[in-house]
Amino acid sequence: MACISASSSSLLLSKQSTLSPRETKLSINLSATQCFSIRRRVSVVRAETMSTTIEKLGVKIERNPPESKLTELAVRQWPKWGCPPSKFPWTYSAKETCYLLEGKVKVYPDGSNEFVEIGAGDLVVFPKGMSCTWDVSVGVDKHYNFE
Repeated sequence: MACISASSSSLLLSKQSTLSPRETKLSINLSATQCFSIRRRVSVVRAETMSTTIEKLGVKIERNPPESKLTELAVRQWPKWGCPPSKFPWTYSAKETCYLLEGKVKVYPDGSNEFVEIGAGDLVVFPKGMSCTWDVSVGVDKHYNFE
């Protein structure tokens, strides 16, 4: 397993293995700009790998989508909707894509005892014609778009 440790003037790479300490450590002197560039690339990779997409009971959920995707969809220009903790039935007359800024919801599709849980940071697509019950445990603030 490799470990990376960086300061503004050096980068230390070490690898746990059966090699001697002299053979397992490598020290490289870098400028502050080079260290920033490395940290930035690591951050971008980390952010993109944290996004996961699942589909359950007809609902598609992308957890932690990259900012580039939100920008591409113009999510922040979509209208907003919110509600306090509550429970209510809902039917989607059109396909809805929404991005939850805040909240925690269990969505129970009609005819199912199972639920889909969505929350802050989720990009969610509900299919046209879906009827369900929303059980909101933490108040919702979301951007939404009907297609």
